[in-house]
Amino acid sequence: MIGVTNMKKTNEILQQSSFSLEDITTLLCSQGEELILLFRKANEIRKQYLGNKVYLRGLIELSNICEKDCLYCGIRKSNIHVHRYNLSEKEVLDAARFAYENRFGSVVLQSGEITSQVFVRRIESLLLQIKSMTNDKLGITLSLGEQEPEVYRRWFEAGAHRYLLRIETTNEKLFRKIHPNNPLYDFKHRLDCLYSLRETGYQTGTGVMIGLPFQTVEDLAADLLFFRDFDIDMVGMGPYLEHSGTPLYENRDQLLPLEQRFNLSLKMVAVLRILMKDINIAATTALQTIDPLGREKAINVGANVVMPNITPIQYRKDYLLYEGKPCTNEEPAQCTNCLGFRINAIENEIGYDSWGDSRHFFARRENRNRENLTGTAESDS
Repeated sequence: MIGVTNMKKTNEILQQSSFSLEDITTLLCSQGEELILLFRKANEIRKQYLGNKVYLRGLIELSNICEKDCLYCGIRKSNIHVHRYNLSEKEVLDAARFAYENRFGSVVLQSGEITSQVFVRRIESLLLQIKSMTNDKLGITLSLGEQEPEVYRRWFEAGAHRYLLRIETTNEKLFRKIHPNNPLYDFKHRLDCLYSLRETGYQTGTGVMIGLPFQTVEDLAADLLFFRDFDIDMVGMGPYLEHSGTPLYENRDQLLPLEQRFNLSLKMVAVLRILMKDINIAATTALQTIDPLGREKAINVGANVVMPNITPIQYRKDYLLYEGKPCTNEEPAQCTNCLGFRINAIENEIGYDSWGDSRHFFARRENRNRENLTGTAESDS
């Protein structure tokens, strides 16, 4: 009887148009038939609002050099066991050309966090060259950490139009626990960067780690409400996976088992799709680290973006944010062919030759323009 009561409550929550923290926490605790109900609802919403297209973002990991020392990250500045690298200009452009010629539609330029003017100019130059080389047909997402507003503007004007800056957790106390205690790691500054990205004109993305030490289900529910209230355009989130070369590894005895972190991540994707029906949600590589079919399972509960790694193969083993990263030995062509087959096998199709932009971004911009026009008409009258 308890199960029936809980399932009815879940069903009632799923019929709502607005959700409280308690509602979301209940959904994240779904089990058994409740969970089936949740996943089915999320997939129905994805298909209704976005169809069955899955969009590609060819991931180019530019460099594992990082100025930051985040306590969870394998390429943190203080990890002396990391073999550091920096792709050449030719290697970056060759990877972008591969994405263009294989009809990916978009690439992601990602690296450790660097704020030097040399780095800023380098990214600006690469953006301009990629846009020129592909006749402005290749979309570009950046994931290059916290930067000054002027830097965001320069990169936007050079051709980037999406930016992913993960908040990692919206619980400020937990944020402090997973970062060094100094002014370089300021929660409010991270938020300011997200607002700056929005104001610059980027489709703005963020995300969190799921299953961190010290994290509660209520924390994760609050993360989802933050995405909604910020009105985010895209989200990349996945299970926290530990790395032995990090201080947070000492807390591994407090972690949920991998399977539970995986299942909780799928629930987060599903609930977010229900909350925000038309945003882009990535099926992250971390899911595949735990389950070989992790990305496909995420798509079936609401995700609509995948990021095949097209970094030159000789560098991939050195860009380890966590241990056990998959696909470090696959050539880009192998990975692409495999991915197409796998997406088709779950009755979805890849949206080739498409930027796959966030529909939510354009809907919000249209609403803002309409409000501005209404305001102008009222003032004229």
